[in-house]
Amino acid sequence: MKKMIKKITVILSAVFCLVLASCSGGRKIYNDGKTPVERYGALSVQGTHLCDQNGKPVQLCGMSSHGLHWYGKYANADVMKWLRDDWNADLWRSAMYVSGNGGYAQNRGMGLKMIESIDAAIESGMYILVDWHVLPELDPLLYAHLAEEFFEQIASTYADCPNIIYEICNEPNGEKVTWEGNIKPYAERIIPIIRKYCDNVIVVGTPVWSSDLTSAAASPIENQKNIMYTLHFYAGSHGKDSRAVADAALKKGLPIFVTEWGTTQASGDGGVFEKETMEWMRFLAKNKIPWANWSINNKGEDSGALKYNKDRDAKGGWKESDLQPSGVLVRKILRGEKK
Repeated sequence: MKKMIKKITVILSAVFCLVLASCSGGRKIYNDGKTPVERYGALSVQGTHLCDQNGKPVQLCGMSSHGLHWYGKYANADVMKWLRDDWNADLWRSAMYVSGNGGYAQNRGMGLKMIESIDAAIESGMYILVDWHVLPELDPLLYAHLAEEFFEQIASTYADCPNIIYEICNEPNGEKVTWEGNIKPYAERIIPIIRKYCDNVIVVGTPVWSSDLTSAAASPIENQKNIMYTLHFYAGSHGKDSRAVADAALKKGLPIFVTEWGTTQASGDGGVFEKETMEWMRFLAKNKIPWANWSINNKGEDSGALKYNKDRDAKGGWKESDLQPSGVLVRKILRGEKK
């Protein structure tokens, strides 16, 4: 009888702790010895949710790189394992800038850096957002031919690799760049290339630096499964109005993935907006919207995780004194220490 009472007590305690974590909005810390990919397996999209191999909604959370051509040294297995084990991260995002000095359009060799990133994610058991970082070129159609080449290479090399989530255009922008005229036609060119090899989740960018979900919700990609849509925000610049847009899109059935967000203003500076950040975190947790924070770099901008010139060797193992205020806050959020 005593053994049975003890067993029931342990079970009730575990259930209570799980409920407490759920009610508080805190991130759960797993001690099952599994990596994120071992735990969740091949992902899919069901309704508005990203789901694990059993069809259960899962909120993946983690960190984004800065541009691989600038800060690609951090896209390695040591850093990913540190973020996995110390920060409780599930996800790494590798940002492949398309144009500009050192981007893929100028230097095809950057494709090898993405491959190194993917291999590091596989080694560490992390999910990886393969980010085709459309930004200064405004219109994703401008370099669509290069995107076709890039995603053909990645998808054919890593066919059915469960670690990969394909982010096919980061932040389309500009007054003349619309969902119907530019972004959706681009997506309809790129998605079939990836689909030749796998059914992995694909995230499609949205207009106005991936902040306008309304047009995508009104005319989503048809006849394709496992598609999500990008929402970006910076807590010091985007607040309840942006969340209202996201909420309306969810109610229309649009699956959302926050592939980039920051604790600062949209400029990447202006200080850390902790109160506003936590309002966003509660909204994302409530709706199980996955996210990647911008970013792991040591350039000194307020949205960067590391202090200026800290960790030049990029091996992880950072102390709190190595982190910028944004890094300190995001680490606490990932570890469930901030609610």
